[in-house]
Amino acid sequence: MSSTRPTDVRHYDVIIAPVITEKATILSEQNKVVFRVAKNATKPAIKAAVEKLFNVKVTSVNTLVTKGKVKRFRNTVGRRSDVKKAIVTLADGESIDVTTGL
Repeated sequence: MSSTRPTDVRHYDVIIAPVITEKATILSEQNKVVFRVAKNATKPAIKAAVEKLFNVKVTSVNTLVTKGKVKRFRNTVGRRSDVKKAIVTLADGESIDVTTGL
């Protein structure tokens, strides 16, 4: 694969947004970055998308699905949607500044 090829548009469908929380900040000290990803995204697809979009080398990808909670507002019962997250471990010396965006 050549690095001069244009970025595949499907990569933007895989990665939805970075997760910026206290836990994600602690993980960034271990060279890990947390992203919200599409529910049907696979680990190889997530790895390819992060490597192409941010020009970094990915060591591993761990995924988890956070189930949505049932919430009540007055007499209405609602349910939050499920969220899939990916914890991406970067190679030594690599970094992503998630606060700047794409």
